[in-house]
Amino acid sequence: MSMSIEISFSKSAKVTGGLVVALGSSSQPVPSIVRSVDPGGQLDKAVKVAGFSGKLCSTADVIAPVDAAADRIALVGAGEQGKLSAHEWMRIGGKAFTQIRKAEKVTVLLGDADEVSAEAAADMALGLLMRAYSFDLYKTKKKDDDDNGARKCTVVFQHEDAAACKKAFASRQAVADGVKLARDLVNEPANVLGPVEFAARAKELEALGMEVEILTEKEMKKLKMEALLGVSLGSVRPPRLAIMKWQGGKAKDKPLAFVGKGVVFDTGGISIKPAAGMEDMKGDMGGAAAVIGLMHTLAARKARVNAIGIIGLVENMPDGAAQRPGDIVRSMSGQTIEIINTDAEGRLVLCDALTYCQDRFKPEIMINLATLTGAVMVALGQHHAGLFSNDDKLSEALSKAGAVTQERVWRLPLDPAYDKMIDSKFADMKNTGGRYAGSITAAQFLKRFVGETPWAHLDIAGTAMGSPSTDINQSWASGFGVRLLDELVRANYEG
Repeated sequence: MSMSIEISFSKSAKVTGGLVVALGSSSQPVPSIVRSVDPGGQLDKAVKVAGFSGKLCSTADVIAPVDAAADRIALVGAGEQGKLSAHEWMRIGGKAFTQIRKAEKVTVLLGDADEVSAEAAADMALGLLMRAYSFDLYKTKKKDDDDNGARKCTVVFQHEDAAACKKAFASRQAVADGVKLARDLVNEPANVLGPVEFAARAKELEALGMEVEILTEKEMKKLKMEALLGVSLGSVRPPRLAIMKWQGGKAKDKPLAFVGKGVVFDTGGISIKPAAGMEDMKGDMGGAAAVIGLMHTLAARKARVNAIGIIGLVENMPDGAAQRPGDIVRSMSGQTIEIINTDAEGRLVLCDALTYCQDRFKPEIMINLATLTGAVMVALGQHHAGLFSNDDKLSEALSKAGAVTQERVWRLPLDPAYDKMIDSKFADMKNTGGRYAGSITAAQFLKRFVGETPWAHLDIAGTAMGSPSTDINQSWASGFGVRLLDELVRANYEG
């Protein structure tokens, strides 16, 4: 079951039992700093037997000698230590977590600042927290051999500049909390997390100084959001639109806007999905989860920007009142949409949310995230999110942020030629262009609702849930997008 991790930094941490973790490098597999807890050289034999060479994210461990201060000693490979990226330090932290097992006290020996910077130490701690995440809220029984019981573990990072480490870690803690929030929301079952409950989670951000406004179907009807409201017609659970406002910049500065698709469960509606794998559609609100996680992060670390987060929250169910293929709805923008397939519902939610965002807030940039199409997984698998944009500068900035965080994106084309695929005989457009170029036609659809605002659409269907396990994530829900967009903001928009 889940483990609560408490992180701290100390200039001189006294080892009194528990686990000691140290970093082995390619040049020095057994670092000199570990000799204080391994005077007999147990690790020298262990690394030889295990073939441990300090290779990045490799491990070796031993039971400490009977007279040693520690109970266990573990090494984590740091490769060529001076050449590591922030993400590689996070991976090392994630690998360090795998060595904790039943330890309740962990001391991480990092040496001096010349070997490991304060920023690197903070990144390592972030990686440890990210890997420690698990979602077991609904498990009532613990396995006898479960090494990760519901308990608290204190992890002290020993570093000569503990104050700098603590300062650097403060913003990483905000990121960890934002990612955790996003993962929790995606992992929650849909019977627990409906549109109203999701909106309530957004409202909780007021505790961080956020302004949060919740629109009900009554307000959305007045705004003529027929596209978004049409998706919710088959559900007994009413829709919501949550608007989160963070004012961390100058009053005159235009806000950065982030818009998320929040379909809390997607049956496909009348165009119902196959039964196999439909349970995964509880995660069809991964875009909204990323937005709320990002907004939490920005507020928690007091980001020096103005930011708007908007999430459209609906449930897509088949019912006597549900919209049908062939129906025509009028979006908030006034453009009409012929419903060809009720399972192409996410773009209907987003188009009204994008129009609302642009009309009300006049943002500097606008980025939407959505688990929008299975087609993007056919194109890119689960290692990149699809990126579509009307602005080269924004697209390049997102790609760079993806390279830093390893929440990677790949730009796909937007082109007027694809518009013909969503032209309708009876309305301004259709909500789907058919099987071919499905991710592109979905993006072309959204592009019709953003005007001249620099805009990007991230299709995260392959990366937000069920993505491959990594050194920093073992959860079904990855929280993809929180770190990516936080890095985008940090690197490009904060004064």
